[in-house]
Amino acid sequence: MTVNPLVRLGEQGQSPWLDYITRDLLQTGELQRLIAQDGLRGMTTNPTIFEKAVAGSDRYDADIRSLADSGLKPAEIFETLAVADVRSACDMFLPLYRSANGGDGFVSIEVSPELANDTEGTVREARRLWEAVDRPNVMIKIPGTREGLPAITRCLARGLNVNVTLLFSVERYREVMEAFFTGLEQRKARREPINHVASVASFFVSRVDTKLDPVIEKHDDAGVRALRGKVAIANAVVAYDAFLETFRGPRWDALAKDGAPVQRPLWASTSTKDPAYPDVHYVEPLIAAHTVNTLPPDTFKAYGHHGKPQPRITPQAIAEAKTHLATLAGSGISLEETTRWLEEDGVTKFKASFTTLLNGVGQKAMALTGAH
Repeated sequence: MTVNPLVRLGEQGQSPWLDYITRDLLQTGELQRLIAQDGLRGMTTNPTIFEKAVAGSDRYDADIRSLADSGLKPAEIFETLAVADVRSACDMFLPLYRSANGGDGFVSIEVSPELANDTEGTVREARRLWEAVDRPNVMIKIPGTREGLPAITRCLARGLNVNVTLLFSVERYREVMEAFFTGLEQRKARREPINHVASVASFFVSRVDTKLDPVIEKHDDAGVRALRGKVAIANAVVAYDAFLETFRGPRWDALAKDGAPVQRPLWASTSTKDPAYPDVHYVEPLIAAHTVNTLPPDTFKAYGHHGKPQPRITPQAIAEAKTHLATLAGSGISLEETTRWLEEDGVTKFKASFTTLLNGVGQKAMALTGAH
């Protein structure tokens, strides 16, 4: 019998996570099946996913009605629902979390996108969500914005698991790794354990090509035009090279000897947006040890069907990625400006999703309670 490619991915050091959560998944036994049979090793959520889950299902209706009747506002109703779903998912992943010795089996929940540029607010909300979910395998998602960096350090120093999200540039990713090191070093200095403080750094992939491809294909140099569909992967490969460089040497050794797990790069935004590319275009080239790939359901299914897992981020792949980025830099197209725009746009989009989500919850609450 051939082994599921998703299971083989896990065996090669890359954890497949699902970028999706719904109550259907939790209540029908499907999530347990994915863990047991498809090698699923974790889960991520965001406001867009929750908005689709609540709007597209009646499984939340009884809870929404009851919470609205007790006087909760839409934001409080949403948080109660989200915490309940994340807690249930954490419980289903708990055996994996334990068998992996705290190395996998995580479920992420996001601080409000409204706080992306508010350090103090992010720290407060992260701690509140951590206590609300109250599971060792929850991860709190914090955007890797300039204001998010000190919040990441402070949360890790307090022993919270952190999923740093919305990373687009290698430069910002290096700052995130620095925030991780500092947080663990502060914790270690207080003689507090660091062996179960887990973190991933979510580096977004496909959106880079979505933004740059239209510019690249109009370029008058054929060498530059050949970069279409390649820059996002090259950017992620160079980020992985930065990871390899950072997690070695005396500074890392001092943390590793006390059991600190590495902060794994997590490839996010890995669904294929352009129909000209294969459906696993942003999965296959980014297979490497100590990484995570969080896949939306269609991409997860596609990889389980016809993925070809083998380590892909080799020294040759890193050299080629650097050549691609050097060609792009020489073309006058700025990757730095693009990634800065994508970070700002990412925050804006998540805020808009959050607003849509709260409006949807509010409208459902009114319809279910007959309030006007």
